Amino acid sequence: MDARAYRGGAFAALIFLLVQLGALALVPTFFDQGYQTVEDPSDPTNSLLYVGAILVATAVMLAAFKYELDRAIRGFIVFTSGLLSWYVFGAIVPDPFLALALAAGVALALLAYPEWYVIDTAGVLMGAGAAGLFGISFGLLPAVLLLAVLAAYDAISVYGTKHMLSLASGVMDLRVPVVLVIPLSLSYSLLDDDFSAVGGLDGGNGKDGEDGNGGESEPGRGDRTEGAEAPPVERDAFFIGLGDAVMPAVMVASAAFFSPAEPLGVPALAALNLPALLSMVGTFVGLAVLLRMVMEGRAHAGLPLLNGGAIAGYLLGSALAGVPIARALGLAPYL
Repeated sequence: MDARAYRGGAFAALIFLLVQLGALALVPTFFDQGYQTVEDPSDPTNSLLYVGAILVATAVMLAAFKYELDRAIRGFIVFTSGLLSWYVFGAIVPDPFLALALAAGVALALLAYPEWYVIDTAGVLMGAGAAGLFGISFGLLPAVLLLAVLAAYDAISVYGTKHMLSLASGVMDLRVPVVLVIPLSLSYSLLDDDFSAVGGLDGGNGKDGEDGNGGESEPGRGDRTEGAEAPPVERDAFFIGLGDAVMPAVMVASAAFFSPAEPLGVPALAALNLPALLSMVGTFVGLAVLLRMVMEGRAHAGLPLLNGGAIAGYLLGSALAGVPIARALGLAPYL
């Protein structure tokens, strides 16, 4: 990889880190404010219900793109971005009216000027908020199941059915924080990028991206390469789905909130413990491998590597913290 690729990789890692640190910081406040969304966080069927919701949402979005309802999808995503931003600002800003104004500002910025740095800022806020909410709502077993099932679904939808590619193709035109934009050039502008001028993501020339629930991570401009001997793509940016940052962070937040391991005593991150810390490390190991593959010019499913790294790191951290494997997996009540 050249220097631009390394800078892009470092920027992607920074975004992932901000999402995870944000989720960890928000976990105690979200719980205190009563934001836990399920009655029994240890119930593994919570994961199945969420996966079912993802499948329904994917089908709805594909249908909406087919019938040219792009504006409705964009409006819904912008509203969701404002809502999650409100949750985040509400947890860190004492004045509720100021928190609401800041969240409205995020939504308006997305509507008026969706440049890459606006998209990424909103994405970090959304990602931290979503990961924090899911982290306190999914116990250890549901969190592990959720990440494992979504990793398998991601691989199937990218390498098998390829419907994630079709979804990504439609999402890119919307310029919303469903994808994180990683510029490789200071002159890059998302607003000037003509997505209609490139081919579909399933072949030929194209940009890469993924849906908000995970999906493939791909390079930006240039001819896509086919085969091991093809040269790397020259590009100005690459794109990683917001779900790739959120899902591992759910494991991190769940580990911090539900694991019996002792907190590490890190200032401003009172919930951080060894299982959560090593889950973060595992995520970045997976991200490094993913970015290396993406820079070679091919689309790849992100969640198998990212979720796999987060789960493996969590289990290693649990073992080092002296937490029995059955308890770490949330299986103790069933044994």
